[in-house]
Amino acid sequence: MKSTGHTGREMSRSESGTVLPLTARDVLEQKGSEVITIEPERSVQEAIHTMVTRGVGALVVVKGGDIVGMLTERDILRASDHNFDRLSALSVSELMTRQVMIGLWDDSLDDVMDLMTEKHIRHVPIMAAGSLAGILSIGDVVKARGHNAEIVIRYLKDYIEGRYPR
Repeated sequence: MKSTGHTGREMSRSESGTVLPLTARDVLEQKGSEVITIEPERSVQEAIHTMVTRGVGALVVVKGGDIVGMLTERDILRASDHNFDRLSALSVSELMTRQVMIGLWDDSLDDVMDLMTEKHIRHVPIMAAGSLAGILSIGDVVKARGHNAEIVIRYLKDYIEGRYPR
């Protein structure tokens, strides 16, 4: 996913007072860049245990340092409808989504949200300089946008009330 530039919807204020678009980098610098990964040959049972104990809804599937897929709670739930009796015997590679949609470090939050909406996904791995830099969930994006909206409202209110610094 290439960054398409500033859309005017997501803004943050730099130290110099300049208004900037919020990016994946901004959110990851706040939340942290830890990504929970799993190898494709691991069992689905192990994946479920990892998701539950780590409190995550998706695992990035890696092999030799490369992203080869994503395994989400939805993938497991859908598979359980057809393979419930043998679900624990399946490998991650049998259930994972192979075409992983990624975002870039400098993509705007609007771009990331648009990708999630268009592709009906809730988790987007973020790449920086060819390496996995973090992962954003729909919850991360909504939280950041909500926080940013509060800041914009405060600035606008101060401006309207004549308290805006000039």
